[in-house]
Amino acid sequence: MMKPASWHRIFMGVVFLYFAGMALQNNILQFVLKPLLVGALLGIFISETAGIDSPFKKWIMGALVFSIGGDTLLLFANNNELYFILGLISFLIAHVFYILCFHFMKVREAIAGKWYTAIIVGVYYFFIMSFLIPHLGALKIPVLIYGIVISCMLLLAMHLYDLRDHKTGRTILTGAIFFVVSDSVLAINKFYHPAVWGVWAIMITYVGAQWLLVSGLIRYIRDSRSSGNNA
Repeated sequence: MMKPASWHRIFMGVVFLYFAGMALQNNILQFVLKPLLVGALLGIFISETAGIDSPFKKWIMGALVFSIGGDTLLLFANNNELYFILGLISFLIAHVFYILCFHFMKVREAIAGKWYTAIIVGVYYFFIMSFLIPHLGALKIPVLIYGIVISCMLLLAMHLYDLRDHKTGRTILTGAIFFVVSDSVLAINKFYHPAVWGVWAIMITYVGAQWLLVSGLIRYIRDSRSSGNNA
């Protein structure tokens, strides 16, 4: 199996080349490398957690695999709206896997729910959807459902801020926030008004989100093993 350090180098190389492709407006380079962004993170996760028996691993790998599927499908979204819908579904499933993971972490760590987190997430969901609804057309229902699912993911990540290892909690929460920001900018860019900086904002926050989530979850699984608990 390839060592974690090698996967980290591959990830950094793919990120550099992908954003170089964006800067040079090289569509072929972006097309080839986009699925490899999360693909390399999957390699990092598998190598970093090799030999650790954890029920969380299957959910995290599921989230990453369906994220790769979503990235791949969205490459064809400009040519056919069906690919956008399929990409949306793939990312929705990825978020369901993250939700399962975060929920069981919350239960395992006996973290109490906080009412104000639901209000914060609910207000944001109401605000962004109220803004987008007039522009969604036939995709209103799929986007509303997707918004609910990613909001649930963010809500659970907010509770994980209270993990005993605060660095892990902060890393996961920051990743979840970046994911919501990325998807919000994507929705505004697609349905309301495309901006030149929009694609950059979408991809920087998206890559950052996935990297932070994977980093935080690796840390949680490894720390749980070192403390004698099976994460």
